[in-house]
Amino acid sequence: VTHDQEEALTMSDRIAVMSRGKILQIGSPREIYQRPAERFVANFIGESNFLDATLRGGTVTLKAGGAFAVTAPEGLPDGPVSVLVRPEHASVRGGAPVDGELAATVRNVVYSGDATVLHLMLGSGEALKAKMPNGPGTGALPTEGEPAAVTIAPGAVTVLKD
Repeated sequence: VTHDQEEALTMSDRIAVMSRGKILQIGSPREIYQRPAERFVANFIGESNFLDATLRGGTVTLKAGGAFAVTAPEGLPDGPVSVLVRPEHASVRGGAPVDGELAATVRNVVYSGDATVLHLMLGSGEALKAKMPNGPGTGALPTEGEPAAVTIAPGAVTVLKD
C-alpha cells in the first residue's frame, strides 16, 4: 500500500486505485495512467487536463474544437462528456491554428530544465497545460500573452465515465 504515485507506477505489476474504501480501477501501471476509468483516478495518477466534449458514436468533439476518434467506456450514452488529455500529449507552437489545431493564448510559461510547461487558455475559455520537452532543435515556444496553436496527439483523448 502506498500513496506515492511514482512508487506505485515504477514498482508495481498491477495497481488498485481506491477512494473512500472503494476500488475504482485495477490495472497495470500503463493502463491506469493512459486509460483511467474516471476523473479521480486520472487526477490521482499524474497531471491532468479535463475538457468538455460531446460524444457521438466513436467520436468526441471538444468544446474548444477538434474531433477525435475514441473508445468510450462501455455503456456510456452519447451526449456531454468530460475527456482527459495529459499535458505531455499536447504540443504547442506560436501563431494561429490550422486544421486539427486548437486556438489558445499563452497565460504562463515555466521552464524546468528538461521540459517547459505552458499554461494556456483555449478559445473555449478552458484552461490547458502542455508539457513540451526541451532539447536541441525543439525551436522557440510562444511567450506569455501570445496566440498559440495546440495539437493533441492521436489517441491521447480519453473519455471519462464521470
